[in-house]
Amino acid sequence: MSRMGRLFDRFRPARAAGTDAADRDAATPRWMIVGLGNPGEPYRRSRHNAGFMAVERMAARRGAEFARRKFNGEYAETRDDGLLLMLVKPATFYNLSGECVAGIAGFFRIPPDRIIVIHDEMDLPAGQLRVKRGGGDAGNRGVRSIASAIGKDFTRVRVGVGHPEGPEGDVDYVLRPLSRAELAAFEPLFERAGEAAIAVIHDGLERAMNRFNQRA
Repeated sequence: MSRMGRLFDRFRPARAAGTDAADRDAATPRWMIVGLGNPGEPYRRSRHNAGFMAVERMAARRGAEFARRKFNGEYAETRDDGLLLMLVKPATFYNLSGECVAGIAGFFRIPPDRIIVIHDEMDLPAGQLRVKRGGGDAGNRGVRSIASAIGKDFTRVRVGVGHPEGPEGDVDYVLRPLSRAELAAFEPLFERAGEAAIAVIHDGLERAMNRFNQRA
């Protein structure tokens, strides 16, 4: 039995006994869009929270709220052209994101090929996006945690944040809060990351890659 098959089996009794909205919408195709980041005010506006900020903007545009909590994460539900979207923010801290993703995916029976992860990427210049499926994690421990939990067959929207130009170390660079000017410069990129995730869902991976894997 596959890794996800075993994971689904773990959560079948919980679904049978529950009255969650998932039961009412069981026949509706469901996708999960996960934004990576760290919970807590000190990290809220950091580069490492690019994934959080992208899904927060997706939710705000759709009038959805992160009011539901399950499996060490919070999520908002919204519909898009007949599909049910789950926008997820793990509360496990970045490097343990796979615990939340695997728990929610198993409970709602969402296979890896319908999971999209939005995360910051230092190896991309600030302002660029890349859409890909599978492959290595390039040292990103959040992506590594998810791949270890559910396998590699999920899609990634990589949000370029670049490397520090001065003496600032990489860790301080991604964890310190963005200034107002820096945040304003990143806003269009957060919006495009959400658009890229929706394009993967409606247009397919290849067309989304052709559209978004361009220089900013």
